[in-house]
Amino acid sequence: MSTAATDGAAAQEKAVIKPLGMRKNGKQWHAPKKAFRPGSGLTPYEQRAKARVAQAAAKAKEKELKEEKEAERKRRIQALKEKRAAKEERERYEQLAAKMHKKRLERLKRKEKRNKLLNS
Repeated sequence: MSTAATDGAAAQEKAVIKPLGMRKNGKQWHAPKKAFRPGSGLTPYEQRAKARVAQAAAKAKEKELKEEKEAERKRRIQALKEKRAAKEERERYEQLAAKMHKKRLERLKRKEKRNKLLNS
């Protein structure tokens, strides 16, 4: 039984490694041409439908990843803007503190916070 299987494999190898000889037009560097079969490349509907579903899933995953990346970028930008705004506020209060009395500055801060809450 096993000898028949090995004989079959050896026969397939001989069929695969069949020398074609010289090409008629002399262009040996070109790939050998095959017969024109217009229906050979067509795929069944089920196979095309599966491919479409797989492609749609890949696009959805790609879109999700892009959205995550964009959300992360926006979060970083927002954090940076908040950090800069806080730094500006701190510097402004430091400049006011250089001019004003400490207690008056604290009163002013509280008043500004109340106004911010009312306006927002």
